[in-house]
Amino acid sequence: MQAITKDSDKPHKANGWLQVIITGFVLYVLSVVFLIITQNPNLFPTVVMIGSFLVPVAYVTFFYERRHISNLSLSTTLIGFIYGGILGVLAASILEPIFVRSLTFPNTFVIGLIEEGVKILGVLFIARRWRHDAEMDGLILGAAAGMGFAAFESSGYAFNAFLTSGGSLSSTVFVTLLRGILSPVGHGTWTAILASVLFRESREGHFHINLKVIGAYLLVSALHGLWDGLPTLITSLLGSGLDVFIGQAAVGLTGLSILWFLWRDARRLQLEAQQSQVSEEVTPIENPE
Repeated sequence: MQAITKDSDKPHKANGWLQVIITGFVLYVLSVVFLIITQNPNLFPTVVMIGSFLVPVAYVTFFYERRHISNLSLSTTLIGFIYGGILGVLAASILEPIFVRSLTFPNTFVIGLIEEGVKILGVLFIARRWRHDAEMDGLILGAAAGMGFAAFESSGYAFNAFLTSGGSLSSTVFVTLLRGILSPVGHGTWTAILASVLFRESREGHFHINLKVIGAYLLVSALHGLWDGLPTLITSLLGSGLDVFIGQAAVGLTGLSILWFLWRDARRLQLEAQQSQVSEEVTPIENPE
């Protein structure tokens, strides 16, 4: 399968992500309504899947349609979503019980190290056989892998909420919606940051693990750990829901700000590469003597 296709000249719609959100939300509401009316348990997986995948898919769509000049194909992005999600969830399910015995504040950083490490596995697996030196490609693939992880993980949380609540549909819907709304400031952003730096620091089309890549990995792991650990820490110290919201909002906005900076840098590099290519293709006309 040819993973990379040249599509820099193709028109890109700027509102595809919004169409995904609107259409998906309408279908989600209809699924919940029909589940309530019919009481048909076969509709429960549909509700969970739409609720878990809606925002992650829209998030990836948002960045993909703004890739500007990129060799990244839609099929490769989709594979990144699937691989990042499935491989990440499977690896985390094995490693976390080994290294995390209890959910304390320090251990949330261990969880961050594990999950940010396993999510990037999908990106590494996909890009192992082709040149990977475009920062924008890494950013989009990272967003896809991270959001794939978020979607599959949210499905598990929703199912767990259904079981622990004794089959409460409202609890399941609440968990699904909450995790979906918060997903853009979490997994997708963190993996996009790490993957963009990983691709940018590649040398001659091959991955190069240097201090910048390691620093990006530690940074996103720290953001992940703070996101998971701050609610418990702030609640135990201050006991205020508003303080928890402010703390997590600060972590989320920090990640989004870093990603925005990297996206602008990636676009600048794209434009420079395009201008350089155009300059090489133009043959100067010599003046006759």
